[in-house]
Amino acid sequence: MAIIEVNDLNLYYGNFQALRGVNLSIEEKKITALIGPSGCGKSTLLRTFNRMNDLIEEVVITGKVIIDEVDIYHPKTNLIKLRKKVGMVFQRPNPFPFSIFENIVFGIRIHHVHPEDGFEHVVETCLKEVLLWDELKDKLHTSALKLSLEQQQRLCIARLLPLKPEILLMDEPCSALDPVSTQRIEELMQGLKRDYTIVIVTHNMQQAARISEETGFMLLGELIEFRDTATMFTRPKDKRTQDYITGRFG
Repeated sequence: MAIIEVNDLNLYYGNFQALRGVNLSIEEKKITALIGPSGCGKSTLLRTFNRMNDLIEEVVITGKVIIDEVDIYHPKTNLIKLRKKVGMVFQRPNPFPFSIFENIVFGIRIHHVHPEDGFEHVVETCLKEVLLWDELKDKLHTSALKLSLEQQQRLCIARLLPLKPEILLMDEPCSALDPVSTQRIEELMQGLKRDYTIVIVTHNMQQAARISEETGFMLLGELIEFRDTATMFTRPKDKRTQDYITGRFG
């Protein structure tokens, strides 16, 4: 079942057109990868799913993005509710300069949510989901900035979970990590897809092949091809896709 539907989506930064007539359908509780060379529009497309592009001046968007049958670009869209439903993880971990505990509960404090089982239960549950509880249960009140980069990225994922999102957007979440840490984050994503829809932007085609069920290839703002990952990497339809995944450019 599709959770995100994109219909004839165009995006302009002033006079520059960054997305050109994008159409795609993203299935729930799967990992979908967006690949392509730098500047192709994949991160821009990812940010349309929670309207992060609204924060940039002179952005004009036409077309539709439908999430759970709601047009998120309708003027009456509640952005707070949207961003609770669609969380985002960035290239470099960005923990808040607070304790590990306060990082986890930050979102629900801001939204004035009072969990029935208490904040401590929320912290334990979320850290267990990202496989950090055993490592950090005795360090909850130490600064999150003292964690390793991998732990910080896991914490940033855990920080989204108290708000009960349905979709996790990940913009090159392993780009700052070493190969061993990358493998651990990939294993984490495989576990999280049982409960969440994950859309990941990656420059690493091997990563896309390892972890995703579906892949979209973007070039110069266009979605050139979108299909199941195994077919994409073995029998692409478009010559431009073939050229990219075989290293002829990009």
